[in-house]
Amino acid sequence: MKTRTLSLAMLSAVAAISACSSASKTERYQIDPAPAARSMPDKIGSAVLREVSLPQYAADQEIAFQTADGAVRTDARQVWADDPRRAVTLALASQISEVSGARVIAEPWPLSTPPARQIEVRVDRMLAAADNTVRLSGSYYVSADGGDTVRRFDIAEPIQGSGPAAIAAAQSRAVATLARQIAALG
Repeated sequence: MKTRTLSLAMLSAVAAISACSSASKTERYQIDPAPAARSMPDKIGSAVLREVSLPQYAADQEIAFQTADGAVRTDARQVWADDPRRAVTLALASQISEVSGARVIAEPWPLSTPPARQIEVRVDRMLAAADNTVRLSGSYYVSADGGDTVRRFDIAEPIQGSGPAAIAAAQSRAVATLARQIAALG
């Protein structure tokens, strides 16, 4: 009898926890830049894009935003639909390829012929700032036998609207802008 009572209590606790984390109460948003048209020459050729390095608050599943007091906050009910590092890496590789015609693939490199270049992106800041912009800043590195490229970037995209959907849209535009900068090697 005691074992049955304990089992019922455990089932009740599991049900209560499940109700608190109900999928219907969690909002998931994508980093998903709009498809880009080819708009520049291919200066990269083939390249492997290493996983993008993000600050901890940007790498977390919850969507981070800055409040007027400067604090970086999150809401556990509003999360990214995919791991942010993976999502940004895949979006960048796709966007660079689309705008330039280059063959940029996120690591690991799946093809038998090795890539001509390696691209690494280190993000210092990727945040919905208190000034109603998404700030994306850091450095990117493109290495090749013929020479290396090292550039800083600092992108500000206005957040059009409010809430996590508007943040996700602005962040997607910022990633697309970064892809164009990397594709131009400028």
